[in-house]
Amino acid sequence: MYQRILIATDGSELSQKAATKAIELAALCGAKLVAVTVVPRYPQSYFEGGVALLPEEMLLVEKQWADKGQAVVDAVKQAASDKGVTAETLTITSNVVSDALIAAATKNQCDLIVMASHGRKGLGRLLMGSETQHVLTHTAIPVLVIR
Repeated sequence: MYQRILIATDGSELSQKAATKAIELAALCGAKLVAVTVVPRYPQSYFEGGVALLPEEMLLVEKQWADKGQAVVDAVKQAASDKGVTAETLTITSNVVSDALIAAATKNQCDLIVMASHGRKGLGRLLMGSETQHVLTHTAIPVLVIR
């Protein structure tokens, strides 16, 4: 059925639930798993929400974020290994999460994307946006949404 499943994770409780489901599905299908987290770049200006830092300090913050992201995907890889599923990890730096996920799924020849959705509605969805919705509407790869 599926050969390569991308699981998008940010370490939240809901994305951990999605990772568990992706691992179960990969085990059933004999598929490989690609665990991906997207780490933002440090905001460069006040208008982006940044606080003025020296370039070295910005690099340090971005490295801390990347290390935390790597720990998140490493935990998914370990959980997959515990279930007999082969997994690889990717930590991507980007401010556009949905585009980074779609690009990673395409580049890694994934035939399914598994991701969580908070199920926001109304004004909350409008203001906060939905990475899941963007992935659903901008990829030809099937997407399994876990709530």
